[in-house]
Amino acid sequence: MIREIFEIKDKSLAGRIGEILTAHGKIRTPTLFPVINPIRQEVSLEVIKNIGFEAIITNAYILKKHMEKEVLEKGIHKLMGFEGPIVTDSGGYQILEYGRVDVTPEEIVIFQENIGSDIAVILDVPTGGYASYEEAKWTVEETIRRAIISLKFMKKDKTLWVFPVQGGKYLDLLEYHARKALELPYDIVSIGSPTQILEKYDYATIIHMIVTVKKVLPPSIPVHLFGAGHPMFIPFAVALGVDTFDSASYILYAKDERLIFPHGTMRLKELSEIPCSCPICSKFTPQELMEMNKDERIKCIAIHNLYAIMQEIRRVRQAIKENTLWDLLEERSRCHPSLFKAFKTLIQYKKYLEQHHPISKAEVHGIFLYDILSIHRPEITYYHSRLLENYKPTLHKGTAIVFLNIEEKPLTRTEFYMNIREALEKNNLKNVHIMVYMPYFGIVPEELCETFPLSQHEKEYDDIVLNYTIGIAEEYFRKNIDAYSKILLVVGEKDIKLAESLQKKIRPILGNVEILTYKKTLSEVISEILSHVMGNSTVRSSL
Repeated sequence: MIREIFEIKDKSLAGRIGEILTAHGKIRTPTLFPVINPIRQEVSLEVIKNIGFEAIITNAYILKKHMEKEVLEKGIHKLMGFEGPIVTDSGGYQILEYGRVDVTPEEIVIFQENIGSDIAVILDVPTGGYASYEEAKWTVEETIRRAIISLKFMKKDKTLWVFPVQGGKYLDLLEYHARKALELPYDIVSIGSPTQILEKYDYATIIHMIVTVKKVLPPSIPVHLFGAGHPMFIPFAVALGVDTFDSASYILYAKDERLIFPHGTMRLKELSEIPCSCPICSKFTPQELMEMNKDERIKCIAIHNLYAIMQEIRRVRQAIKENTLWDLLEERSRCHPSLFKAFKTLIQYKKYLEQHHPISKAEVHGIFLYDILSIHRPEITYYHSRLLENYKPTLHKGTAIVFLNIEEKPLTRTEFYMNIREALEKNNLKNVHIMVYMPYFGIVPEELCETFPLSQHEKEYDDIVLNYTIGIAEEYFRKNIDAYSKILLVVGEKDIKLAESLQKKIRPILGNVEILTYKKTLSEVISEILSHVMGNSTVRSSL
């Protein structure tokens, strides 16, 4: 039976804030496990913990090879001097780098439990980014074989065990391997072998890989992504449902004198000022860092890098809490062309995101709409699907009054609307439906105007957005052809071209589509509207 070790606290898109329960405390997710070299660590674990990292990851294979007696005597927590959860990898990375390791899957399972690992990984065979299909298929089958064998040597009393899903860029193999994970009693699923793909900034491929695995798994299983530690990509992976990461990027980049930022990396020698306020960057200038001895400089840059990673993790968590993770993705997508490509790839899975995304929460935050890519955010796609598939107007052969581009929101609280409704009632005109045309949303019926996010958004748009939205309006009237016999488009002078485009699209559907421009007094406009509705019959005084 799979243990219940993961509790989801909050969600946005497919990302979630959660807690993984381990023998040495809870791990808040999403988070990153800094990779710790058990032989030499440039940054103390106390500093790493104080920055905010609750758990670390180290290599059980290296421990067994170089410090086996000591770690077995003391246990991994005492040896490392770290009281929080410790994750151990098994040597799979060494297999990827060197082709083999001198330890068996059975030995490394027993060793990891004996040293007290909180979360441990079986000795899988990583696919890597360069394997052929046949090579990738072999790594999948061999990892499955090892996963089955390893179960026989697990006590599973305190250690949580990770099932690595291999297959690399071959999505059919990934899906097959992920389905095998459901057949075995593992606690956590990891997506293996992304490092070589990430090194090429091929984030789009990683997105396909993540979604392929996530679609198979139930939400109750935490998902780990190996080797993905740069804050550039963390928001995208979290948005798709990855809960934990691990990386040695903080120290590897530091040794190359590169500083990590949410938007990318920069070499120390290229900086005249450091755009950061962490304790390191607040204390030292680039010149002062350059003048340090090499070991001290590496340590300082590594600490900065850890702060930068944790800053992004906290930013992502807050975005999940606010349900604004999509906004963060749009912002980050402009940082690098590869991220922009990743964002467009992520949009291909908008239905997947919509299924998991909470459309509104108790504390509502308005959404920002920028361009045609914003059309694909879950709040918009959710509205379109509900409008076109579930909503049905109660009229039959009635009149639709459509206001175009009313800036004041919601329409139903404007003086304009309330006066028109009053006039319609005075003239006993009940078979009339008032609605507003909104860029991005399309047709918004009066009874929906105050629902989220129809009156809780800020927008900028262009002709591409307007043309797409006209298409939504056209589809609405096509689906509700029996509800209306007449449509009156009420528009300001600056939007006459928009009204003409909309008229051109829906006139073949309903025939009777007229445009009324409101450049007169409110009283005159209302009289003209009533005149159109009543077919030029006598209009009672309404004001």
